[in-house]
Amino acid sequence: MPPMSELPIHAALPELLSALSRHNNVVLQAPPGAGKTTVVPLALLDSDWLGERKIIMLEPRRLAARSAAARMAELLGEPVGETVGYQIRAERKSSKHTRILVVTEGILTRLLQSDPELASTALVIFDEFHERSLQGDLSLALCLQSQDYLRDDLKLLVMSATLETEAVAGLLGDAPVVTSEGRSFPVHIHYLPHQQVPDDQRQLPALMARKIVEMMDSESGSLLAFLPGVGEIKRLEELLRATLISRDDIDIAPLYGDLSKQQQDAAIAPSPAGRRKIVLATKLDQAIDSSGIRTLRLRRRRKKPQPSS
Repeated sequence: MPPMSELPIHAALPELLSALSRHNNVVLQAPPGAGKTTVVPLALLDSDWLGERKIIMLEPRRLAARSAAARMAELLGEPVGETVGYQIRAERKSSKHTRILVVTEGILTRLLQSDPELASTALVIFDEFHERSLQGDLSLALCLQSQDYLRDDLKLLVMSATLETEAVAGLLGDAPVVTSEGRSFPVHIHYLPHQQVPDDQRQLPALMARKIVEMMDSESGSLLAFLPGVGEIKRLEELLRATLISRDDIDIAPLYGDLSKQQQDAAIAPSPAGRRKIVLATKLDQAIDSSGIRTLRLRRRRKKPQPSS
């Protein structure tokens, strides 16, 4: 990962800071990799309008919330729970000193229900807003209602990688739109020949295991494999552990929502020098910093076209 000062979002910060100083609602469009999740909240900490109040940032998934809080705390040289904390289902790490609180959708909804004014909050950030959900939309509606009836000084920042900005800006009262450039990397897509794809879906983990081993033998770095669900991950993990039993330089790390915090952290942590990693994941959030991943393998189920009668 490049130094934080080299991330594309830094070029958009002056415009964003100016927009938030003059408007209550702002839309930020920034592609994946721009740095918006970790750079923007920290850049806003010294804003005059923030005062002694805090920033709440909404993340769509628990893993993303923990990862974002951990990364920001690391940049500040502090443990999580000091300036930056998080709250997810059945887990909270924050203190009286916390000024940036990263939460998941259900938590924000409950905060708004118990304190519709969000009296101690100056700004609510909706990160990854393109991943629309019922709870996320409800939280935005409740925040807008709070602005209308209780808190005309409450600020809202909607951040998204891919979004129809005009529609969202209109929903937010013709809010200004700030755009950031992103970083692009070459992506090479290779499809298996049709005859290599088994008709029986149950054979796909075995096929993926063979292809992953081939890629680990021919490529450097670590590998990230996407699978449809936890069942496929467990089966593929079992096959890979049996196949790579003699490879003590390769770690196999599953990554999905029901794992413990320690297991999830281990999956996304960079591999130590001299070691490589195979991460077996379901849907991975764009806000997660998966440093050290060199090769990406995405597998999706596809229906075969049926012959016409």
